[in-house]
Amino acid sequence: MSFDGITIAAMVRELNNSLRGGRFNKIAQPEGDELLITCKGPGGQYRLLLSASASLPLIYFTGKNKVSPLTAPNFCMLLRKHLGSARITDIRQPGLERVVEFELEHLNELGDPCKKVLIMELMGKHSNIIFCDDKGMILDSIKHVSSHMSSVREVLPGREYFIPKTQEKVDPLCITQEEFVERVCRKPCNISKALYSTLTGLSPVVAEEICFRASIDGSDAAQSLDETACVHLYHTFARLMEQVKEGDFSPNIVYRGDEPVEYGVLAFQQYGSEYSAKSFDSVSAMLETYYASKNTITRIRQKSADLRRIVQTALERNRKKYILQQKQMKDTAKKDKYKVYGELINTYGYGLEEGSKSFQALNYYTNEEITVPLDPTLTPAENSKKYFDRYGKLKRTEEALTQQLADTESEIEHLESISNALDIALAESDLAQIKEELTEYGYIKRHYTGKKGKKMQTKSKPFHYISSDGYDIYVGKNNFQNDELTFKFATGNDWWFHAKKMAGSHVVVKAKDGELPDRTFEEAGRLAAYYSKGRTAPKVEIDYIQKKHVKKPGGAKPGFVVYYTNYSLMAEPDISAIKEVTD
Repeated sequence: MSFDGITIAAMVRELNNSLRGGRFNKIAQPEGDELLITCKGPGGQYRLLLSASASLPLIYFTGKNKVSPLTAPNFCMLLRKHLGSARITDIRQPGLERVVEFELEHLNELGDPCKKVLIMELMGKHSNIIFCDDKGMILDSIKHVSSHMSSVREVLPGREYFIPKTQEKVDPLCITQEEFVERVCRKPCNISKALYSTLTGLSPVVAEEICFRASIDGSDAAQSLDETACVHLYHTFARLMEQVKEGDFSPNIVYRGDEPVEYGVLAFQQYGSEYSAKSFDSVSAMLETYYASKNTITRIRQKSADLRRIVQTALERNRKKYILQQKQMKDTAKKDKYKVYGELINTYGYGLEEGSKSFQALNYYTNEEITVPLDPTLTPAENSKKYFDRYGKLKRTEEALTQQLADTESEIEHLESISNALDIALAESDLAQIKEELTEYGYIKRHYTGKKGKKMQTKSKPFHYISSDGYDIYVGKNNFQNDELTFKFATGNDWWFHAKKMAGSHVVVKAKDGELPDRTFEEAGRLAAYYSKGRTAPKVEIDYIQKKHVKKPGGAKPGFVVYYTNYSLMAEPDISAIKEVTD
């Protein structure tokens, strides 16, 4: 989600509550487009981050410090000179623009009070931090924008500051019903786009939320709405804007499983039951958590890209091989026909004329008359031998293919389980175990360092959850962990869960007395469904059984088990209500 005008409105409210009347204490510029300002407010000391990054512009309170360059940049030195101990008199947002203005009061060289304005513009690639005097003249900016770079507005010392009105959008806090109907509902595009392209500060996500709350499909044409629908859409929009005016914000992040999908300062209603929402006390906490989680997942995906490519290549190769083997196996079905031909030639061949191309005979296996083809250049005995040779070859092929198909199917199952482990990996230690498994089975070439006896240090641990009834539930993150969990950690009366006939994690519930409440069975089933290849399905069939009935065949790949009796349940892959224990 973009840092839209509504999020900024909530942030400005948070800034005023914490900093208004306080002072700037320390100003640093750790990056070329970033400021870190230590402020003293009525409630204590805060560290404020202002980033004008083209890819990720942000403003929020942070608990983390950053190393500054030994020599401060010129813009930072200018701010220190004027605002080193400036008092914050006001923090405001013009309309719902993506702009935050800090009004600051300081003493000049003569000791007289002066006013300055520090402006943070959060406008994607056009983001900037601009320092102005009390008359709106630009003193300097963190990014200089000349006329060669922009025909709309120069951002240079000595130029007058103004917010560019390139799109002629309307302030959503002031728009009337008549203007809304005329500007939004008559626009030649879909309803969602009409909202965010006409009104300042609305992101596409908020536009979709307004449509959802109004029970209107945002992809429908805006001009298709009748008068009643237009009025209803306006009233739904107006109620949302009333929340913004009153400061009725509820910062939250929407998750799909463990992955953050969206954030907002108003509660979302458009997301279904497969999503969960987590509330935060402040906008800053929400933003810091969202981008930290997003960065973690992005980083892990980047680091796992090579492993994914290796697994995917091997999977595609084995699937092609499996299809070819199945086709070859289908061809071996002709072997019994050749055997019958050979036997019938031996039985009736004494009466055949020389040079015959075929003959009719009774198949004594089916009691039906069939035609047996012959090679006219061969004797009956040679024809019979030819058919028995074909039968023997196909029989040997069938026996070999039966084993090859089993091996290829096992290989595909193993690779799919590794692919699933990559999907749920959250840390580099998880990837290290997966890489070790791929190396052990020859998918990655092992590089020897000359050090003998050194084994992989297992730092990654299984997921740990507590059921609503207080039972410990453990979930393996990869095949090594699955084996460890099932055959070394679990005891005989513990309960074992796994998605039926698909790649997935082993789930173990530590049973206190061998029995579990129904709700714990259901929650363990949900975990087994979520941590499997079926996590996107509405429901997944789960096998469960006491651990003592789960066996590992000799020589089987890690994570592979067998069991001959089991119970089954259908579970939704939704774990939002299950408490996770973080060590």
